[in-house]
Amino acid sequence: MYQQEQTIVLQQKTAVWLLSVNGGNTTEIVSADIETLKDVLRFHEYRYYVQNDPLISDAEYDSLFKLLQQFEKENPSLITPDSPTQRVGAGLVNDFVKVAHLVPMLSLENSYNATDLLDWDRKAKELAGLDEIEYCVEPKFDGASISLIYDHNLLARAATRGDGVVGDDITLNTKQIKSVPLSAKFSGYGIEQVEIRGEVLINKNNFKKYNDKLIEEGIPPFANPRNSAAGSLRIKDTAEVGRRNLEVFLYHVSYAANIDNRKPVISQQTELHEVAVQLSTTNNGQPLTHSGMLEMLWHLGFRSPKKEMKVVRGISGVIQYVEEFEVKRDGLPYEIDGMVIKVNDLGLQEKLGMTSHHPRWAIAFKFKARQGTSELRSVEFQVGRTGAVTPVAKIAPVLVGGVTVTSISIHNEEYMKEKDLMLGDTILIERSGDVIPQIVKSFPELRTATGSSIQFPTECPVCAHPLFKPAGEAVWRCININCEAQVVERIIHFVSKDAMDIKNFGDANVRKFYEMGLLKDVPGIYRLSFEAIGKLEGFGKKSIDNLQTAIENSKSQPLHRLIYGLGIRYCGENTAKTLANAVTHLLDFRDLSEEQLQNLEDVGVKVAGSVYRFFHDADNLRMLEDLEQLGISLKNQKKQANISNSLSGQAFLFTGSLVQLKRSDAEEMVEKNGGKILSGVSSKLNYLVVGEDAGSKLEKAKKIQSIKIITEEEFIKMLPT
Repeated sequence: MYQQEQTIVLQQKTAVWLLSVNGGNTTEIVSADIETLKDVLRFHEYRYYVQNDPLISDAEYDSLFKLLQQFEKENPSLITPDSPTQRVGAGLVNDFVKVAHLVPMLSLENSYNATDLLDWDRKAKELAGLDEIEYCVEPKFDGASISLIYDHNLLARAATRGDGVVGDDITLNTKQIKSVPLSAKFSGYGIEQVEIRGEVLINKNNFKKYNDKLIEEGIPPFANPRNSAAGSLRIKDTAEVGRRNLEVFLYHVSYAANIDNRKPVISQQTELHEVAVQLSTTNNGQPLTHSGMLEMLWHLGFRSPKKEMKVVRGISGVIQYVEEFEVKRDGLPYEIDGMVIKVNDLGLQEKLGMTSHHPRWAIAFKFKARQGTSELRSVEFQVGRTGAVTPVAKIAPVLVGGVTVTSISIHNEEYMKEKDLMLGDTILIERSGDVIPQIVKSFPELRTATGSSIQFPTECPVCAHPLFKPAGEAVWRCININCEAQVVERIIHFVSKDAMDIKNFGDANVRKFYEMGLLKDVPGIYRLSFEAIGKLEGFGKKSIDNLQTAIENSKSQPLHRLIYGLGIRYCGENTAKTLANAVTHLLDFRDLSEEQLQNLEDVGVKVAGSVYRFFHDADNLRMLEDLEQLGISLKNQKKQANISNSLSGQAFLFTGSLVQLKRSDAEEMVEKNGGKILSGVSSKLNYLVVGEDAGSKLEKAKKIQSIKIITEEEFIKMLPT
């Protein structure tokens, strides 16, 4: 898409814009150069999401993106549908409308070995009347099929495969996928409308991170990236789609109509060879081959399999390439389940035609199945950092997808029951690339008399503390704050910036001190031997003094920071402030019932239950008493710290980016002046303070007449001088 000369020019323009941003000199160039800024941002999106080779940092990109947002806000007439800012999630999709594809999305015939390919090649040569055929071989992506329509160079519609004739309109969600260009210069090839096909994927690394998050929350993970990608396309929150980091490979042009009379120039239902010749002589050398079409898509800014494809003459070369690709399958950053072999010449494709089910000019070669059977020998119970107890199946070693599998997470007690698992069972497992193996099912009909049921523990397997499972949840948890399996992560959270804010006490130092026996629990932070730390490599007098000062200063942190730092489940920063305002001393929570806790602002059943259990656990109470003896304040100092009561009884919420104040400072000013901070928009909210790039909270607030929407300047004027 971008030649070397273009890249150099755009890099130079990038430097100019970054200098403008850093120098604050941007007021005189908006109307003349806004298109240039858009081009710069599109170029860097292409380098990051298509070529995977960024040329600027994320922070630099963000600064240019925010600059464009500001310019467009001040000059709305300059906003275009293909502006990089138009990807931003627009809220919730109410429903997915059914839409018809311009050309039906047919299936492919499958092959599983070299014999199948030889037979297919023989039939193709007979129909073509040729002794040898040139093929294009490319990966068969294991994702969710998608169809894109571009009209006058702009992305007009995106749809799922559906039944092949009709799919769901997912245009808004697709716009959140950064590797899908919002515009492409098809007009340079004489094309006015085009339909292209592709596959939506999720990178293996991103998929693992997403699954880890689900597991941590006690939710069974997706079995494979394909399910995750397909499910993501139909999420009703468009912003959430953007956060899932989906990618799209485009691999086929199914339809195109020319500029002059909208006559189809490329279609599975027309004479492809004839129209390709027409294009090649009238429209900048339009390719006559499938590989050429992939090149065209690549140069237009799409992520086509240009780099992965290979053009070979004869079926022997095809067989060799698919065998080579299967070997390196696990090393790819995305999932594939085979290779697709296509007749490369478009005219010959048309001659070979298609059946009602599949084209005769293409076939899929499926890789070996990634399933296997094994014996469930035992189950071990592991404790995660949040206290979640996860059963792990130990199985007889089995080779699946090139990897020997001996352990499989079975998530929670309900999952075990759902899969009907017993010790000694024969089980079917599936592994997809780097994905954690999953148990597909058991075979109860193969059970013997030696099989036995799996007993879930009632006590923590690490600290022997009684386990607890909240009503309506699937995960058993250890709620002992001093459980060794959880303590390191709890300490890291306790010292973090938003909690007790103990500077110079990062993750690495917590882990190092713990491993060396210098730190064993949260109170241990305030008993650290600085003499012992001074003997460690990398700790000089200045760094030790800074750490000691930060620890000492943390003793007088506001009560809400301490509550947040304790890591009580469901208790975020805003909830911690609500709780802090409800008591004069932290241990007062021993005397509050769950019903009383639910009477507090924004405290529901789950939060109330979690807080009640925390403050009625003997180990947790001993730990809090220990902290108080070490000098940490458990008192609510808010009344003493109040500047005034000018905002008393008023509820505030901030949205968007503030310019003059930090969000945390603004919220603190509200509380010091007697007001309170809410976590969301509701009829209980009095003021919504709106900064730059305000999101869905603003739209929701507009629908509630009692809420006053004010600017940051107006908020500052409300504060006492």
